[in-house]
Amino acid sequence: MKRKIGLWIDHTKAVIVSITGDLEEIKSIPSDMEEHVRFSGGAQKTTEEDIRDRRFTNHLNKYYDEVITMIRDAESILIIGPGEAKIEFKKRLEAGKQNGHVVNIETADKMTDPQIAAKVRGYYSN
Repeated sequence: MKRKIGLWIDHTKAVIVSITGDLEEIKSIPSDMEEHVRFSGGAQKTTEEDIRDRRFTNHLNKYYDEVITMIRDAESILIIGPGEAKIEFKKRLEAGKQNGHVVNIETADKMTDPQIAAKVRGYYSN
């Protein structure tokens, strides 16, 4: 049966709503991300900032890969979220040449799991 995915994602967590026929499943994946600190200052700070930026990017890539593993067999994917993470994730998904098809990307503020599930159901019921 065809699996449709709705994914709410930001840098702190991902909520996956999977719809297969009449069955619906909700999973949450925390990123375990420390807050990304940005520095301002001179040359000495640049090295520290570069190290933190690399660590942040590597951690994000592992997090995105974990989410991709959970949705790789999807027929279609709706990606929603409040910030840059949804666009970063789409690029990571496309770079990996996954079989899933990104249907749409929408901006949405913080939402509860039931709100996310309702949005995904509404999107795929059309």
